[in-house]
Amino acid sequence: MKIITLTLLLAASIVIAQQPVAAPPPLIKENATVKISEHVYVIPDGNVGAVPNVGIIVGSNATLVVDTGLGVRNGQTVLREATKIRGNNPIFVVATHFHAEHTLGEAAFPATAKVIRARAQQRDMDELGIAPNFSGRSPVHTELMQGAAQRRADEIFDNEKMLDLGGVRVRLQWMGGSTHTNGDTIIFVEGDGVLFTGDLVMNKRFLAFGANQAASVRAWLGTYDKLEPLRASHIIPAHGDRGDGSLIGIDRSYLRELQTRVAALKREGKSLDETTPLITAEFQTRYPGWTGNAGQAVRSAYNEAN
Repeated sequence: MKIITLTLLLAASIVIAQQPVAAPPPLIKENATVKISEHVYVIPDGNVGAVPNVGIIVGSNATLVVDTGLGVRNGQTVLREATKIRGNNPIFVVATHFHAEHTLGEAAFPATAKVIRARAQQRDMDELGIAPNFSGRSPVHTELMQGAAQRRADEIFDNEKMLDLGGVRVRLQWMGGSTHTNGDTIIFVEGDGVLFTGDLVMNKRFLAFGANQAASVRAWLGTYDKLEPLRASHIIPAHGDRGDGSLIGIDRSYLRELQTRVAALKREGKSLDETTPLITAEFQTRYPGWTGNAGQAVRSAYNEAN
């Protein structure tokens, strides 16, 4: 009897171990804010899907919040964290791009908080709406998306805007389009050397070309030519671990290598359908520990190759 019981317990434990682990809910953590530099704080995403790395940049006269999370509940968490740091400051809000987990938390901010957006980013919102729509992925996702509404920008800029928060100068710059989204915007905190890159620069993650059918390897490489002169000492990607300025060079090398390899296979007569799995397998080996799929960039590189 004991043997049968132990066997059944062992079998049950194996079944439980084989069950997929539920993904953690996409909630920004309260009381998890860390100080990155003299004026910059970050609420880390904890590598949880649909959660951004949130930036809080504090000057003597105003505070700038970068990315606000998925829905009002997350936005309220971000607002509370920003208020803890300097509660009496007027607030500006900016997003690295229009995707839902970066913008829907804006609705939690008071009308006095000023939302600033690149014109191309507002165009993404107007034309594509709420994307991606996370409702239905889990009860928490559904709750966060209920009544979700995008907030209209209070101020729109074309290419670049400088913000003076009081002893802190922040550059907001549209990157030109045809990358992760057409409205990708970087936020650079001068003096502190902190750069918020959205999904343009990532840490050990294959770049997400699949979110934008117009994404271009050439355009993406061009953004690195714009970012390199900033000489950032801290890079805060939209998702995943933080890093230093070397991340720009690492991501550039990956994209150039992919571009060269795809062009070579195309010259050999390989079709796009043949090239994609070859590149995907090769780059998983060449870049161990990276997450995502290098194959997302193959379509763009293949179409652009001579």
